[in-house]
Amino acid sequence: MFMNAGKPAGNSTSSQFANTLIDLLDQVRYRRVSVDEQFDPVYRLRYEAYRREDFIPVNSQQVTRDQFDELPNCYCFGVYIGGRLASSLRFHVVTPEQPYSPCMSVWPDVLQPLLDNGKSFIDPGRFTTDFELSLAYPALPYLTLRIAAMACEHFPVRYCMSAVRPEHTAFYRRVFNARPLGDERTYADLAFPMQLFTADVPVIRDRVMDRYPFFLSLPEERAALFGSSPTDLVAIAPSARQAQRLELMEKVG
Repeated sequence: MFMNAGKPAGNSTSSQFANTLIDLLDQVRYRRVSVDEQFDPVYRLRYEAYRREDFIPVNSQQVTRDQFDELPNCYCFGVYIGGRLASSLRFHVVTPEQPYSPCMSVWPDVLQPLLDNGKSFIDPGRFTTDFELSLAYPALPYLTLRIAAMACEHFPVRYCMSAVRPEHTAFYRRVFNARPLGDERTYADLAFPMQLFTADVPVIRDRVMDRYPFFLSLPEERAALFGSSPTDLVAIAPSARQAQRLELMEKVG
């Protein structure tokens, strides 16, 4: 469906890729997971994805959930395409007042000085996909990481931190102009190393949105996804198409 979807090259190819993704977003819905739902399908998707590559041990409940899912600064989401759960992502909003997240637990020596200087950041992680749908939609990483892009717009943060597997670093460099900040370390029960990458949100925002306008969103979508009443939420439709029109009108006007 998406030829070379992971590596748009050149302005015309990038524009075609972006338009294709915006069209695909018409089939996409985002659903926030309630912390009270211990057996939410998102936690089962995590388990299946990690077990598929033998990254975690077998457990009888067949869910992957940890102490970071319980934190008040945690936001967890499922991404649905055509009504099917395709992928999931969670993130933490890390501030001097709420200095807890997976990245903080692995690289405290690197990140605590930022908090001490009053900086805040988004820490996205637990990005997992349905195997069949990841083959059908090679651009699924973009659709999923759109959640992190929206979070960087919604919350007053300076950075977006990402714990990245070594084989995925090229993607984060290319798409988000992310740079390494910490050395490779192991996180929790995952049987592979991660490297800490950071993106400076105010610096990269306009370039990323210009090249990948499907990351755009309206304030109403962000408020619906990141508001204070997740148990009242249903699946939310993306607003990238409308947000792109507004950005173009502002530039012309």
